[in-house]
Amino acid sequence: MTSVLKTGVVARVVSASLLFLVSPTMVAAGDLAGIWQHESEPVWIQIEADETVGRVQRNDNKPEAVGFEMIRNLAQSGNDNATWTGQVYAAKLGEFKSAEIELIDEDVMRFKVKVGFMSRTVEWQRVDAVPAD
Repeated sequence: MTSVLKTGVVARVVSASLLFLVSPTMVAAGDLAGIWQHESEPVWIQIEADETVGRVQRNDNKPEAVGFEMIRNLAQSGNDNATWTGQVYAAKLGEFKSAEIELIDEDVMRFKVKVGFMSRTVEWQRVDAVPAD
C-alpha cells in the first residue's frame, strides 16, 4: 500500500470517528437538565442538572400541580449516555410507576411506562423557557 493511499484511509477513519463523537444522537448524561414541554398537554417540567427529580413548572389544566415532583429517582442506565430509569407520576393511577427515559435527540425526551401488559409512551420537547401567561 502506498503512503498516499494509507494516508487517505487514515484520514477517512479519523473523520468518521469525529463524526460519531459529535453526532446529535450522542447526548451527555447531564443533558436531561432543562425545561421540557409535554407533546400534547399544556404542561412544562424542569429537571435540574444536580438533582434526580423533575418538577412541574406550569400546568394550565391543573395550576395547583406547580412544584409537584413528577419524576424522581433518575439514574443513568446503559452505556450510551442517552437512557435513564426513574419513576414517573401516573396521574390517572394516582401513583408513581417505573419508567424508561430516553433522549431521542438533544431536544426530544421520551418516557415509556409499563403497567402489566400495557405501556404508554409520551414525548417531551426541550424549550428555552416556560411561557408567560
